[in-house]
Amino acid sequence: MVFDTVLLRFGELTVKGRNRGRFEQQMMRQVRSSLSIFPDLTFTKAYGRIYISLNGTTYEPVAERLQTVFGIVSFSRVKSVPSEPEAILAGALEVMRSYPDRERTFKVSVRRVYKKFPYDSQEMNRMVGGHVLRATPKLSVDVHRPDLELRVEINEHATYIFTEVTAAAGGFPYGTNGKAMLLLSGGIDSPVAGYMAMRKGLELELVHYHSFPFTSEQAKDKVIDLAGRLATYAGRPLKLHLVSFTDIQTSFTQAKQDHLIITLMRRAMLRIVQQLAEASGALAVVTGDSLGQVASQTLGSMNVIGRALELPLLRPLVMMDKQEIIQIAERIGTYETSILPFKDCCTLFVPKSPSTNPNLRVVQTVESYVPQLQQMIEQAVQGTEVLVIEPGGTSAKQAAESRDWF
Repeated sequence: MVFDTVLLRFGELTVKGRNRGRFEQQMMRQVRSSLSIFPDLTFTKAYGRIYISLNGTTYEPVAERLQTVFGIVSFSRVKSVPSEPEAILAGALEVMRSYPDRERTFKVSVRRVYKKFPYDSQEMNRMVGGHVLRATPKLSVDVHRPDLELRVEINEHATYIFTEVTAAAGGFPYGTNGKAMLLLSGGIDSPVAGYMAMRKGLELELVHYHSFPFTSEQAKDKVIDLAGRLATYAGRPLKLHLVSFTDIQTSFTQAKQDHLIITLMRRAMLRIVQQLAEASGALAVVTGDSLGQVASQTLGSMNVIGRALELPLLRPLVMMDKQEIIQIAERIGTYETSILPFKDCCTLFVPKSPSTNPNLRVVQTVESYVPQLQQMIEQAVQGTEVLVIEPGGTSAKQAAESRDWF
């Protein structure tokens, strides 16, 4: 095995100043947790880096898991050698010879982290490049657009040699920027919003509203699958709060204000999640709203709906186009589940002409005439069921067997 180590690079941790140490420790915990199924790996932390010794473990499954860990901006499979000139030259040649023997161009980029190393970066560039050229006649140098870039990172105790850099999730380690509640529907947008919130270091608890018997068992299974996918990126189990919305939703249909029903529903949902957040210690609420996408996501509607919530309302997708959101959903593996044709409560009782610019005073007046609205909200909070969804997706069947949903 030519490559024996994986080098991880951190992303936005560099902006954290005095808190950097705490973030790096959390980064190490998450990497270890994500790779816990590979018992032979060993880990070393350095400034802005984590080095993982493979110790015979196959690289590809390790790389697949690393791409889901927030806080890693990129990683490379590397060959580690002692920080001695002869060992570096031999290692560089071995790395280049690991590629098929054919005509191609390359360049050498040396980074001398250990400043007491006897040769500077430019000297090592020439030494490594000359050694490789003499031993491999089919290679030639192109410093502008090479086929391969041979990178050499010289540290005090070891030197790391590699040619490839794999992009990773980036962002901040999961949970390092506080906790929020995600309103998770069965659609395309909210799982993407959850992914983006987690990428910025938010710990999430998920909240889903159902209207049994108007919503089906398949709709529940769909949401559990989406929660399982998000748990994969969190690297740990996620709590899924399942809230019965049937009584509240049907009471709004009886208010004879069909054009306001979406606004009324969304405001009630925020009142419920406010209480769930307070009980869970969450400091914000995340939604999948995208400006102008539907009637409830016009600026006028979002203003009136958001007034029902005291906590900060975070909308990661607010300025994104639908196609951009779909592309992210496809990349993170939620799209195919999101488009399954099972209705959730947000798609029930939708009027033909919903209000796009509701009046706050009118909405509040209508709410005041809905019988026992506050009591129904309290009952919905008290009756919330909680499932713990494992990374990789606890199956819908297992989750249903572990606890009655309805």
